Amino acid sequence: MRANKYEVIVFGTSAGGLRVIRSLVMSLPANFSMALIIIQHLSDASPGSWIDLLERDCKVLIKEADEKEVIQSGIVYVAPPNYHLLIERDRTFTLTVDERVNYARPAIDVTFISAAEAYGEHLIGVVATGANFDGAEGLKQIKEMGGMTIVQDPKGAEVEAMPRAAIALAKPDRILTMEGIIKYLLEVHSVNLADGNP
Repeated sequence: MRANKYEVIVFGTSAGGLRVIRSLVMSLPANFSMALIIIQHLSDASPGSWIDLLERDCKVLIKEADEKEVIQSGIVYVAPPNYHLLIERDRTFTLTVDERVNYARPAIDVTFISAAEAYGEHLIGVVATGANFDGAEGLKQIKEMGGMTIVQDPKGAEVEAMPRAAIALAKPDRILTMEGIIKYLLEVHSVNLADGNP
């Protein structure tokens, strides 16, 4: 029995992101075979209630990532407002209040780069709608470390800037509509189950 080819998905988004996050998490089955880590640009004072609203209508557990928490498959983790979310090599989270990166905290690049170092070829990185260039450098790093890189098709994104920046810098493996991204991730999940991985 082999280990999962892909164990974790990191998903970065900014302006327009709540809509695509909702469509993604609503599609996940209760036995989803990977961890999903979401970095959504939020204001410092953003309430966590949007996570509760999502969880009411979906089949998986959704929660803010906690300091030193062990990453587990089948859980959707969200970076808390005003903290950078790093992934350590022992597959735990670290939260920091270091300076903003790309004008953001949490910054997508911070999480993506640390995830690439921790998971290498077992990682899927996705950049979706957003108004700046955060995530492009991190996605490039994921590709260089052997992971799968995906960008939402800018033509279908609510805000095109972030997907376009990621495409230009990272030369992603796939450029897909949001529906195509969901379909691909569910196909990976099905392959994991067929290989005997939970």
